[in-house]
Amino acid sequence: MSEKKYLKLASRVAKVAPSPTMAISAKAKQMKEDGLDVLVFAAGEPDFDTPEFIKEGARDALAKGLTKYTANLGTLALRKEIAKKFKEDNHLDYDVKNIIVSSGAKQSVANAIFVTIGEGDEVIIPAPYWVSYPEMVNLADGTNAIVQTEPENNFCPTAKALREAITPRSKMLILNTPGNPSGGAYERSQLEEILEVVLEHDLLVLSDEIYEKVLYDGRKHTAFASLSKEAFERTITVNGVSKSFSMTGWRIGYAAGPAPIVNAMDSFQSHFTSNASSISQHATLEALRGDQSFLAEWIAEFDKRRKLIVGGLNSIEGINIAMPGGAFYAFFSMKGLIGKKVAGKTIAGSLDFCANALEDAKVALVPGVAFGSEGYVRMSYACSEDEIREGIRRLKAWIEGT
Repeated sequence: MSEKKYLKLASRVAKVAPSPTMAISAKAKQMKEDGLDVLVFAAGEPDFDTPEFIKEGARDALAKGLTKYTANLGTLALRKEIAKKFKEDNHLDYDVKNIIVSSGAKQSVANAIFVTIGEGDEVIIPAPYWVSYPEMVNLADGTNAIVQTEPENNFCPTAKALREAITPRSKMLILNTPGNPSGGAYERSQLEEILEVVLEHDLLVLSDEIYEKVLYDGRKHTAFASLSKEAFERTITVNGVSKSFSMTGWRIGYAAGPAPIVNAMDSFQSHFTSNASSISQHATLEALRGDQSFLAEWIAEFDKRRKLIVGGLNSIEGINIAMPGGAFYAFFSMKGLIGKKVAGKTIAGSLDFCANALEDAKVALVPGVAFGSEGYVRMSYACSEDEIREGIRRLKAWIEGT
């Protein structure tokens, strides 16, 4: 029987690879629904509630009837507050016309890629990377150039590795610090080395700084665009409120950069989603204006979990991990287990490791292959200390047979 024409999908769909974690995630969900005691360490969001004063901002928006369309770029009041935030926190002097508010930082990243990358353009992406970067590039008809990084270098690409990856078609470099899934936090000196390469080869930089507030051990975040006038002129800075304010479901991200690019992002967004939620924008305004002292308490709690999970993982045979500098992920190496049998099953790689951990230990994790780094596994510590302890106990018992 011939294929029905009306069911034929667009050719661009074939450019997007299905997530290798979908099967494990679906199975974990089904196991929980079946009543099994599954511990899920896949969360990419803080487990804290959105602060009450931010919720009050949303209620205030409703009470005032702020439920209509806003300017596509975002409300002027919010963009002014974002400009103030950039200046005070990041030493970046953006005009409000160079700032766009979107429905999540993911949309901000997508907007930036779709208006700057086309057929024949190469995008350099350090691995491990957030899963959506290369897929967005694929959809934009670009080509991905993946640069592997190492934990001893904060999972930051070296200047040498970047230079080796650059070709005449290279146009953009994507940076993410602190990083998902690695938790790697780049030092200023590392960013300065990267800038040298960027200027040598006239690259555009997309700097995703969504985890900027989630840092440990006294680290200070450096915005890439703040390094120099030249860096400022060629950087699209992406941020948002999902991680720092536990507002993942509110769907507010924002970006700032060169006027021609932001203008194009404005036009692009106007035809896809138009403005971000008016109510969420008002709540975000209150978030940026309000007392952020709660964040120190959150970071202190994350820090306790970070040390607990790293210590626990390093106590397991075949696993090792360096202390991450930011975010709330433990990206551990399980290379010592590849080719070995665990509970009677041979571990061929991170996908096998995670599938078997779910089946045999009832622990749901995310394989490193999904992030472009085979031999690693991501374990979120956006959960309770009790869950971490039990998860470590189960993994240790499963791997060591104790």
